[in-house]
Amino acid sequence: MENKTIARSLRLLSQLMELHNENPFKIKTVANAALKVDKLPFAINTKTREEMEQIDGLGKSTAAKVWELLQTGTMADLENILLKTPEGIVEMLGIKGIGPKKIVIIWKDLGIENIGELYYACNENRLIEAKGFGLKTQEEIKKVIEFKMAAQGKFLYAHSETLVQNLTAELLLWLTQLEEAPLLRVAGGYRRYNEIIEELDFVIGADNVAITEQLHLFAALPFEQSTANMFTAMSPFGLKIQLHIYPKSAFYLNLFKLTGNDAHVNAVLALAGEGPFADEQEIYVKAGLSFVEPELREGLNEVELAKSGKLPTLITYDDLKGSLHNHSTWSDGVHTLEEMARYCKDQLKLEYLGICDHSKSAFYAKGLNELRVYAQHQEIEALNQKLAPFKIFKGIESDILNDGSLDYSDDILKTFDFVVASVHSNLRMDEEKATARLIKAIENPYTTILGHPTGRLLLSRKGYPIDYHKIIDACAANNVVIEINANPLRLDLDWRYHRYALEKGVLLSVNPDAHRMEGFRDMHYGVYMGRKGGLEAGSCLNTFTLEQISAYFSSRKQ
Repeated sequence: MENKTIARSLRLLSQLMELHNENPFKIKTVANAALKVDKLPFAINTKTREEMEQIDGLGKSTAAKVWELLQTGTMADLENILLKTPEGIVEMLGIKGIGPKKIVIIWKDLGIENIGELYYACNENRLIEAKGFGLKTQEEIKKVIEFKMAAQGKFLYAHSETLVQNLTAELLLWLTQLEEAPLLRVAGGYRRYNEIIEELDFVIGADNVAITEQLHLFAALPFEQSTANMFTAMSPFGLKIQLHIYPKSAFYLNLFKLTGNDAHVNAVLALAGEGPFADEQEIYVKAGLSFVEPELREGLNEVELAKSGKLPTLITYDDLKGSLHNHSTWSDGVHTLEEMARYCKDQLKLEYLGICDHSKSAFYAKGLNELRVYAQHQEIEALNQKLAPFKIFKGIESDILNDGSLDYSDDILKTFDFVVASVHSNLRMDEEKATARLIKAIENPYTTILGHPTGRLLLSRKGYPIDYHKIIDACAANNVVIEINANPLRLDLDWRYHRYALEKGVLLSVNPDAHRMEGFRDMHYGVYMGRKGGLEAGSCLNTFTLEQISAYFSSRKQ
C-alpha cells in the first residue's frame, strides 16, 4: 500500500469525523497525519510500528491506525464511521469545492444524500440561499458534477444535444467542400430520443471516395477508421462518436438500419427487402406499412400497428397550450411569479401557467405555509386581472407524506385550482409500501396530478420501486393525471409505461418543473418522451385550451 493510498484513507477519516462533529483536536491530528504521510520521502510500509510512532506528525495513536491499515487493509475507526454515513455523502467528499462544513449543510439542512440529488438541487437553485453558498459556488458544483457524469461515458439526452447540433454543422461544412449535396443525418439512440446516450451515430451519404481518405484532416475531431465504413472518435467530454459513410444509393437503407433497434429493423426489412430505397418512407411502403416515426422503432408493437394503420398521431411541441407544475421565488424558483407568467405569455405564446410552488413540508425549498398560500393567491388574482386573457392557475406541489397523506388540510387543498402530489422524502421504502403510499395520495380527492412518480434522477438515482400497473390503475380509477416530468434529469413517468397508461384512459401532462424562465424549454424533452410512449395531443392535459382546462379543473372540484 503506497503512501498516497494511506494518506487518502486518513484524509477521508478526518473529513468524516468533521462531518459527525467529533473532537476538533482529534480531527486536526488525523488531517495533519494525512498531509505528513503524503509528503514522506520514504515508503511508510517499510517501517515497523515502533518506527512509525517516531515519525514527526504521527504519534502513537495515528501510527496505530496506519499499522492497522497496512496489516488488515482497513481501519476499524474508518469502517465504523462509514456505517453511519450515507454512501452518497461519502461520494460528495470527492467533489472539488465542497468540504465537510458545506456537506453538513447539504446533508443535515437540505436533506440531500447523494450527488444526483445535489445536482438536481443546483438546477432548482436551492443552494444559493444556504449558509456558506452562493450562485458562483452553486454553478461550480454543477460543472464538477456534470464532468463526473461525463466520465462515466453516459450522457443525458439534453447534454448531448448541443454536441449533435455543433458537430452536424461542422461535418456538413466540411463535406460540402468535397461532395456536392452530401447526405448527413444522426441515427441511433439519439434519433430515437433515448433518455440516456452512450454513443452518437452519424450517417453520411457521399460518392466521393476521397472523403474516407481525408477524414483524418477533419479539424473538429480526430477520427480513426474502425471498419470499412465506420470511423470513430471521442468528444472532448468523453462521448463516443461514430461516423458511418456509404454511397448515396445506400444511405437511406443504412440510416434506417442504424436508427431502429434490431427487432424493428429485422421485422421491417423482412417485408421490404434490401432496396435500394429513395428514402425511408419507401422502405415502409415496400413493406406494406404506415411510416413509423424513429422514436417508436423500439421493437414493441409498432410494426403490428403500422400494418393495421393504427399508429398514433404523435404529440408535437406546438400542441402545448400551457405549462403546469412550475416554481417561482415564492419557494425555490429564480424568477418572480410575474416574470414566469410574462415569459409564458410573451415569449412562448402560451395561454396559461400553472404555478406549483413547494408545500410547507419542503422547508428546504421555502415551502409555503397556510398564510403564504393565501398571500400568493392574492398576487395571482391581481396578476390575472393585469395579464388577461392569459391566466395563472393556483396550484401547489404538495408533498406526499410517509403515510400517503398530503401535507395540507382539506380546507387549504380546496383553495387550489389543482394539486400536484409528489414524493420528495423517504425514498427507501420497499415496493409494497411505496406503492401503497402513492395509491393513498392518488385516492385523495384533491390530487389532480401525480408528480414525477418514481422520483428518479437519471444517471444518479434509480428512484423508489413501485408497481407501475397498480399506480396507473389507481390513477385511472380516481381520474388522476400522471406527469411526464420534462426536466432532463427526471423524464418521469418513464416512457415505457406511457402506453399502459394511455390504454387505461389516463391523461398525461408534459410538465417542465421549471424553477426559472429557461426551464420552460424543457417541455421539448417531455414531448420527446411522450412521443416515444405513443402520446397523442388529445391525451395530454396541457394541450387543452384555456377554456377546456378551466372546465376540467372546475369539474374536478364538483
